[in-house]
Amino acid sequence: MPQHSQLDDPVYASVAWARYWQLMRWMGIFTAICITITLSILFYQHGLVSIHMYIATAGGVGFAVMLMAALMGLVFLSSATGHDESIDDPVTKSISPDE
Repeated sequence: MPQHSQLDDPVYASVAWARYWQLMRWMGIFTAICITITLSILFYQHGLVSIHMYIATAGGVGFAVMLMAALMGLVFLSSATGHDESIDDPVTKSISPDE
């Protein structure tokens, strides 16, 4: 039987999601800084090349960093709210510690 998660409480859930979105805002600023540094290094090493290269580089760096931030933020949210412990895991019940 699954247990109840703290995310079932609307007040606690709103606080947890507010922390998550605050983390995402900070990571958005960090991502902008990473893109700026990356494009600066690219310009320093190769000069002015095709604008498409700069757009693709900015998009790739931005997508990679924000995807990492979103997924890790969800892992932290799930762990901090006890949502991980609230699942019903039938596999671990059937395995003895000696195996």
